[in-house]
Amino acid sequence: MNIGVAEIRNNMADALNRVAYQGERVVLERHGKPCAAIVSLSDLERLEALEEREDVRAAKRARREKGRLTLDELRDELRL
Repeated sequence: MNIGVAEIRNNMADALNRVAYQGERVVLERHGKPCAAIVSLSDLERLEALEEREDVRAAKRARREKGRLTLDELRDELRL
């Protein structure tokens, strides 16, 4: 469901009910272009879990590229 930002003011309760109870995603548009979305809490939790997994992968990749550090090197790096 796409809805204009100005129109959402009059239809917020309906939009929230559709998201919460029917699992819809509401895309807010400004001047006909998508600018934000209203999603369910379960969708948000899934997005955050995906971000967390990607952060862990990126950290592991960076660690492999940089190699191992001594404890003193790690302490120095963390002080930065």
